[in-house]
Amino acid sequence: MKKIIAVFMLFMGLSVSACAETYVDGKDYQSISQPTQTGDKIEVLEFFWYGCPHCFAFEPRIQKWLKTKSTAAEFVRLPAVFRPSWKVHARTYYALEMMGIIEEMHTKIFSAMHNKKMKLDTLESMSGFLERQKVDKKKFLDTYNSFAVETRLRKAVKKLKDYNVRGVPAIAVNGKYYITASSAGSYEKLIDIVNYLIKKEEAAIKK
Repeated sequence: MKKIIAVFMLFMGLSVSACAETYVDGKDYQSISQPTQTGDKIEVLEFFWYGCPHCFAFEPRIQKWLKTKSTAAEFVRLPAVFRPSWKVHARTYYALEMMGIIEEMHTKIFSAMHNKKMKLDTLESMSGFLERQKVDKKKFLDTYNSFAVETRLRKAVKKLKDYNVRGVPAIAVNGKYYITASSAGSYEKLIDIVNYLIKKEEAAIKK
């Protein structure tokens, strides 16, 4: 009986190992080398744009992941600026972040643009929307036009070039790995690959 149990346990172990997902560099993700800004934490950097329907569709997965992510990882967003008109959204993101209300407003902006079909593509339309959400309009405009936000915007544009970002949504893990929705194949798999790479980094740190 003990031999039967031992064989059964060995078989189960092999089955679990066989089912464990492994992902391939150059196929599921791409190795890169970029600096991070999260110190000892494993940086998970999302590139996004409020006007992107794919980013909007991906957002619920991100929100769900944030509730279960490894404590060793720190999540950072970077608003993409591929066109001059996108600067309104990037400046808005950084202004709200500096005001300490980005988490409150982030999904509301996405929802307004994609569920309610509001453009919010000008400072006037964006500030009007935020004012209706009880955001202090004067404080928002002052922050939006501040040197600090301009500095963050310039750094974001540079980082987009450094990472060679071609589309959004995309995620970089600890400045070492880059994953896109197209390379992953689905939003769910993208999250799975992110978790896999976080564990890979955790294992490297422990060595």
